[in-house]
Amino acid sequence: MTAQTTKRIRKAVFPVAGLGTRFLPATKTVPKEMLPIVDKPLIQYAVDEAVEAGCDTLVFVTNRYKHSVADYFDKAYELEQKLERAGKHEQLELIRNVLPPGVRAIFVTQSEALGLGHAVLCAKPVIGDEPFAVLLPDDLIWSRGDGALKQMADHAQATGGSVIAVQDVPPEQTGSYGIVATNTFDGQAGRITRIVEKPKPADAPSNLAVVGRYILDPSIFDLLETTGQGSGGEIQLTDAISSLLLHKPVEAFRFHGTRFDCGTHLGLIEATVRYALDHELFSEAARTLMQNALAEMGVLET
Repeated sequence: MTAQTTKRIRKAVFPVAGLGTRFLPATKTVPKEMLPIVDKPLIQYAVDEAVEAGCDTLVFVTNRYKHSVADYFDKAYELEQKLERAGKHEQLELIRNVLPPGVRAIFVTQSEALGLGHAVLCAKPVIGDEPFAVLLPDDLIWSRGDGALKQMADHAQATGGSVIAVQDVPPEQTGSYGIVATNTFDGQAGRITRIVEKPKPADAPSNLAVVGRYILDPSIFDLLETTGQGSGGEIQLTDAISSLLLHKPVEAFRFHGTRFDCGTHLGLIEATVRYALDHELFSEAARTLMQNALAEMGVLET
């Protein structure tokens, strides 16, 4: 086991170049990563999760048309001055602390929409030769304890390999995910022996589906450079991971928490409801509002 494979992750990649067409017309001007869940945009939840796991270098892979994410993490001098003059110190701290001290944001442009694998490859000059995380902000993971990425980082450091987040899905949904086969899965983790992209239920090796959190060995970059275009004419991260399995350990990890697919309308709604009910300021009011709305609709008796 080498020092490289047991090194704690410090860098995280956020592929945010997608156009978010599913959420049009809202995403005509607002990137889907900036859609809010209660009082924070989706991207902030992913960033907070990465920082909690120990990452201090955040690499955002974006396209040439999307500036909102960069603007969000940049300083807003005029707004800060207005808030300071108005004595609104609480709001001032909120916008100053979207990134904690010592954490830097780096923006890399993906010139063509060639898939998730290509987006990750675009981050290679910043990542270098060390293990790193990939977080898909569409997958919002709610947890009362440690965040999903911290759980994975602890496991990666202990086992010395790459780690991919998985969750159980119904058999009829395997065609929407990458599905893994594992060796000696113990209920939480197990060595991946095979990964299949969107198999039919009859062909799926298990019901363990890959979701949007990865901790990857840097050798994945060499594999991505030689991976041809796969499904949809794109460079698939799944294909490179399949090659990685042949010479490096890759583990499936079932995290503690609830994942919301915020790439769908219902997932976004479900996440908003859950986070509102769990919010330290709004939980009681949110519960009352929801109960009243259901009662008015005749769904819930008052």
